[in-house]
Amino acid sequence: MKETPCHPELDPRVEALVTEVIGRVADKWTMIVLEALTQHPVLRFTELAREVTGISQKMLTQTVRAMERDGLLVRTVHPVIPPHVDYRLTDLGHTLSEAFCGVWTWAEANIDRIERARQDFDTRKIG
Repeated sequence: MKETPCHPELDPRVEALVTEVIGRVADKWTMIVLEALTQHPVLRFTELAREVTGISQKMLTQTVRAMERDGLLVRTVHPVIPPHVDYRLTDLGHTLSEAFCGVWTWAEANIDRIERARQDFDTRKIG
């Protein structure tokens, strides 16, 4: 087993899952869909598309399918005419959302420091 600072003996399956999940949620659309479904417990596809500004229908479809495959959300097809589909987070999706709350908190606490560091870097690079 590989060792990391957080986990002295890391199971390779856990390492692979963490790498895969970080890759998935690091993609901006997954994070934004996760946030939209955290704020609105159930959304129809069209409502979700309105909440996730700038996403194409194809990308939204791919994103929700990947999230459904990972067990982060549930897709419900209602057998009505015309049919409609809605989405909601699973308990697993809610726990991921809670985990990423820490990233938002960190960003809020450090935004001034990061902006200052970027300005310093850009000034040095130009000069």
